[in-house]
Amino acid sequence: MTTPRLFTPLTVRSTTFRNRIWVAPMCQYSVTEKDGVPRDWHLVHLGSMASGGAGLVIAEATAVSPEGRISDQDTGIWNDTQRNAWARVVNFLHAQGATAGIQLAHAGRKASVWPAWGTLESGTQPLDQGGWETVSASDVAFGDYAAPVALDDRGIDAVVNDFVAAASRAIEAGFDVLELHAAHGYLMHQFLSPLSNTRTDEYGGSLENRARLLLRVITEVRAVVGDDIPLFVRFSATDYAPGGWNEEQTAIVSGWAREAGADLFDISTGGNISGVRIPLGPGYQVPFAAFVRETADVTVSAVGLITTPAQAEAVLADGSADAIMLGREMMRDPHFALRAAHELGHELDYWPEQYLRARWPAA
Repeated sequence: MTTPRLFTPLTVRSTTFRNRIWVAPMCQYSVTEKDGVPRDWHLVHLGSMASGGAGLVIAEATAVSPEGRISDQDTGIWNDTQRNAWARVVNFLHAQGATAGIQLAHAGRKASVWPAWGTLESGTQPLDQGGWETVSASDVAFGDYAAPVALDDRGIDAVVNDFVAAASRAIEAGFDVLELHAAHGYLMHQFLSPLSNTRTDEYGGSLENRARLLLRVITEVRAVVGDDIPLFVRFSATDYAPGGWNEEQTAIVSGWAREAGADLFDISTGGNISGVRIPLGPGYQVPFAAFVRETADVTVSAVGLITTPAQAEAVLADGSADAIMLGREMMRDPHFALRAAHELGHELDYWPEQYLRARWPAA
């Protein structure tokens, strides 16, 4: 019987993924100590999906600096204590046969907000209640959030250096894959979109200028991590707003990013402009991944309300994407990969021994 595309290994640089069922980064807002250090929740949350058969598990948006956190309960990787705590998580993921990835992020103007749960507050966290001043491409606020300070040249250089230092620590922690977060309205997306970037210097105006920060980060991260490490970029392919970032620009910049050293593009949408209508529905972001893949001739993953093995397999089979990222469905069923193999009639040899009594068909 032909192996389903979901279970066909994929090799990127020196890394071979055991399947194409991948765990998307999912913010947990669970560092209650507010020090950026991942703890037991992160180990169990990510570890359960590795033991459930996922090929790649990507840790949540992890801040490259304290001011880059979305909230004060985000994970970080700006110091060695955080690096060492992540190593514990990575070791468990590897022990389950999964490839370990981490998403490196800076929230920019969407930083210093209250966590998504655990509080009745929302929006920007005030300075006198633990918040901090935010930065962005320009001093344009996101919705009702506090207005950021536009980064100057020194501030931009510091951001690049923070990403490079975080990438080095991630490799030291044992991560196999790095993903740069340039989506969902966070800092690098803020530079890419003309709706949030009104600069008139070399980082604003033309598409080349708006992409300059991202391309600098890719180039310098690649230089420090070497040639073997897969480097992904997550893009939002559209702002869902007239005059904003769109799939055509995403495809162009993906080509430039590949030339700079990136390998795969994780295609999502939205997040940069408040109050827009997002047409939610099964697989609603898949056409954007397909467009970028075909137009730029790059490797992509698809994400967005992909909920069944048959649906995920169809996305790969019709050439829309090279891998599938799952978020909410993985939270509902951390063993999605094991279930998918059963439903698609494929026998896996990496069921956890502890779970063999539950294997389909019954042993």
